[in-house]
Amino acid sequence: MVQKLNECISKYLYFSLLNNKDPEMENELKTTDRIYSLDALRGIMMILGIVLHSSESYNVGGDYIWPKDPSAQHVLMNYINLTIHIFRMPIFFLIAGFFGALLFYEKGPAQMLQNRLKRIIIPFIVFLLILSPVILLALDYTASAFGTSLDGISTRVTFLPKITYHLWFLYYLILITGITFFLATLLKYSPSFTRRITTAFEWLIRNRVSAILLFSLAIFLMLVWMWDLWAPTPLSFVPEYKVLIFYGIFYWFGWTFYKSKHLLSELKKNDKLYAILALTIFTLKFFFSSYIDDVLDGTLNAIVSWLFIFGISGLFIRYSSHHSHQMRYISDSSYWVYLIHLPLTIFIPGLIAHWALPSFIKFLIVMASTSVICFMSYHYLVRGSFIGQFLNGRRYSRK
Repeated sequence: MVQKLNECISKYLYFSLLNNKDPEMENELKTTDRIYSLDALRGIMMILGIVLHSSESYNVGGDYIWPKDPSAQHVLMNYINLTIHIFRMPIFFLIAGFFGALLFYEKGPAQMLQNRLKRIIIPFIVFLLILSPVILLALDYTASAFGTSLDGISTRVTFLPKITYHLWFLYYLILITGITFFLATLLKYSPSFTRRITTAFEWLIRNRVSAILLFSLAIFLMLVWMWDLWAPTPLSFVPEYKVLIFYGIFYWFGWTFYKSKHLLSELKKNDKLYAILALTIFTLKFFFSSYIDDVLDGTLNAIVSWLFIFGISGLFIRYSSHHSHQMRYISDSSYWVYLIHLPLTIFIPGLIAHWALPSFIKFLIVMASTSVICFMSYHYLVRGSFIGQFLNGRRYSRK
């Protein structure tokens, strides 16, 4: 009887909180385990990898393991690349933390481990083994087409991959998820401490400026500790613990947010302002970088990343908190697109290496060609097949 009474009180308090929010978010949280806005945001962040990596062959300097087109390079490609890079991975890890908490608290720890095994660990191993030789062959072909050499990586094909390539995200996600699972299991025995964390977190969400300053300070201190302007993309199988903590901050932010998910609609406040402010600051910093020292550069990067997080997340909650067949399709296809797009963005620049075109036009060709191949292959080879079931947990109709 007492347990039944407690359940009724908990439900009353929960829906009382929801009643203070906008109807769209209330409906989204009540009616579905899929939170459409964050699902759409996750999908778009994955697909932005096509844009990011399509620019790599045409930016100036940068990645030493990526072949560069000597006849078509422009600083605009650097701007596109770095703009996406400053917010894409932080949002990735934040959303992963949110949905990880959803599995842990709603489905249970055992179901969460089973889900992460099927959806992350096994796909990581399978696609790393499949894609590694394809990526190496693409690197070798495009480097030859450009008449350049790759000093940072050997293109000799081996049975076991030596690095994680673009799947480093999944690798670090596995590690951070394991650490968080252990910590969350311990915190279940300290509910009073958890409540204090949730209370403090909710105050920060309601006072966004304080949240941006506090979390920007945390990221800036991490950058000072790493002695870098932004966290690198570690390809080695040996974890870099500083990078682990860096991206763990975003994951733990998302995990904690799940406990306060009734405040998701709060992110709509000033979302456009934060997004515009982030883009403005980043643009000024990029084009006037010669006047900015490393300390100020790192400080602005930390602030801009959180402005983008609050701005972009708020925009998706504002405009994507309802079911959309198109957005659902993009979300469902995004995992496949993320996994297979990299070798295409390496190989296609080699095919058009001798075309006398500006860098931006080549960039558009690579981006469009990669997108068409990824989505067509998903639609006809993956969506209704065992591969789709392997990646997404079910087969979908192609209609």
